[in-house]
Amino acid sequence: MGVVLLWQDFRKGMRNLELEISQSKMISFEMTTLLIKVIKKKVKRTVYIFLLQILLLANIFAQKFEATVDRTTVGQYERFQVYFKFDGGNVNNVTGFTPPAFAGFKVLSGPNQSTSMQIINGQMSGSLTYTYILQADEIGDYKINSASVKYDSKKYSTSTINIKVIKGTGNPAQPNRNDRGISEEELAKNVFIRAIVDKNSVLIGEQISLTYKLYFKTNIESPSFNKLPTYNGFWAEELKQPANLRPQNEMYQGERYQSVVIRRAALFPTKTGKLTVSPLELNVPIIIRKRRSGNDIFDDFFNDSFFGRNEKIDYTAKSNTVVVNVKPLPDNAPESFNGAVGKFNFNASIDKNEVEQNDAVTIKVNISGQGNIALLDMPEVKLPPGFEQYDPKTSESIVKENIITGRKSIEYLIVPRVSGQKKIEPIEFTYYDISRKRYVTLNSPEFNLDIKRVEGAVDAPVAGLSKEEVKLLSQDIRFIKISDFDFSKQGEFALIKSWFWFATIIPLLVLLGVLEIKRRQDKLYGNVKLLKFQKAEKFAKQRLKVARKALDENNLSKFYEELSLAIFGYLEDKLSIQKSEMSLEKAVDVLKKNNVEDSLIAKLKTTAEQCEFARFAPSSGTGAKESELYESTVKLIVDLENSLAGNKRK
Repeated sequence: MGVVLLWQDFRKGMRNLELEISQSKMISFEMTTLLIKVIKKKVKRTVYIFLLQILLLANIFAQKFEATVDRTTVGQYERFQVYFKFDGGNVNNVTGFTPPAFAGFKVLSGPNQSTSMQIINGQMSGSLTYTYILQADEIGDYKINSASVKYDSKKYSTSTINIKVIKGTGNPAQPNRNDRGISEEELAKNVFIRAIVDKNSVLIGEQISLTYKLYFKTNIESPSFNKLPTYNGFWAEELKQPANLRPQNEMYQGERYQSVVIRRAALFPTKTGKLTVSPLELNVPIIIRKRRSGNDIFDDFFNDSFFGRNEKIDYTAKSNTVVVNVKPLPDNAPESFNGAVGKFNFNASIDKNEVEQNDAVTIKVNISGQGNIALLDMPEVKLPPGFEQYDPKTSESIVKENIITGRKSIEYLIVPRVSGQKKIEPIEFTYYDISRKRYVTLNSPEFNLDIKRVEGAVDAPVAGLSKEEVKLLSQDIRFIKISDFDFSKQGEFALIKSWFWFATIIPLLVLLGVLEIKRRQDKLYGNVKLLKFQKAEKFAKQRLKVARKALDENNLSKFYEELSLAIFGYLEDKLSIQKSEMSLEKAVDVLKKNNVEDSLIAKLKTTAEQCEFARFAPSSGTGAKESELYESTVKLIVDLENSLAGNKRK
């Protein structure tokens, strides 16, 4: 209306100007007419431009409130965004925003408010946007009703929007992240894990070096393990990690990333075929800049990091699945080969060559080098008749750098029971040399023992005596005393005293008992499986004792390692499973065949997984959780022992 009045005033002024010029005596009528035409033409152009600017500004600064969506057809369980945008005027005067009810939709986020400003010809205008993230759970046709705001006491409303929900591929448990301004594809491209192996085709028992690297382009906080990989068919040794992990710049597929090694492991395959290592899952807190809506230069300006707002999102990064082809070793393996693969040195020694009868002798066997040290089965010492052998003592030291190296030793304590010259055959150790691609057999020298008779000792095996008692054997038998005695003749009908029968029968019973014990021990030592079965609990208790000591010293890494070895060592010995074939799945199958209760097997799996997880992903703690785990492990082994013993009696 104001523009129309302005135009009418302009025309009235032009008529008055024309009248004044025509009445002037200073110029002619023709000149007057020409001058008026020129003035009208110039003034009209200026007025037209002025009016156009007024109309343009009126259109720019007109207020409007609109509703839009990023798409009108969405899949079931998929997320989409709704925008309610107010344009024009001073957005600080916008009040009373009232959203629709969103019937049929689940509101996941909102209202998220964003503002943008515009300056044209010195006049400032702005826009205010309210954003919602919605999800449709049911298929069908829906409406998003009107929203409203107030501006300078005037109410503005949006029109309704029709939404069609169709069957889609969305999953309510795995939503996308468009509401945070970044998609899953962007996250996966900027933060990911690579599982890298140094070789994909190996022989059984050959080491594979597995490295997990985290690549990222954006800012992240300290990640944490969600799920560790499972090494089915492998014996795994965690490799040493540096104390401080620092990201390094690395080019990958033509792009620059920061990378950090988060985990390394040495894998030794225990069976042939195609073996798979499941992915490692890592929870990575990612710091992102929350994006603003808009598409003009002012939005780009305010999207600068100076004006941005940081937001942290949790992203689950998964590594790729590793597949390794494991080939068998050549068939021409010597009898002394027990599965050692790598490169080793071997030696054996005896502490003395001259020894008295019933005195102890120690034979020590050492194996060192690189390879599957933990899986090595030590060679056996073949003893001639007349020797008694006690439980061997085994020790090992493993260096877990890039290549697994170390040493394994075993001490055999033997006692010669028979005098004379004895020979102990050379001890053989065979391994498969990866670099030379052949079996290599190493031999110890032959050991000659000169066993001297001890006066009064007998050349007969004696069982059930300790090392200290062995030293007393030479003093056990004395010669019959033949000096004069004062004998008195008893009557013909004198009864035999009762103590005589005890003195006669008890030694006989003791002798029979000793012979039975000896027979059982010979049978036990001749049956390695039976020996391991009977001593499984004893060895497990030794491991648990070491674990308890490590816990008291707050050495959690050593604690979890010993606890895990106690469980798996017990299962290996009790169930007669070869170390190279030992796995939790194998043990569970054997326990099921032995009719062990499912609840006890489930408890075993839970405890073993807790030990393995804590062993490879240790964390600082107060010790309460560790003490509880220790007690549950002790009870687990006791329950397994009772169950297996009970089933065996049945």
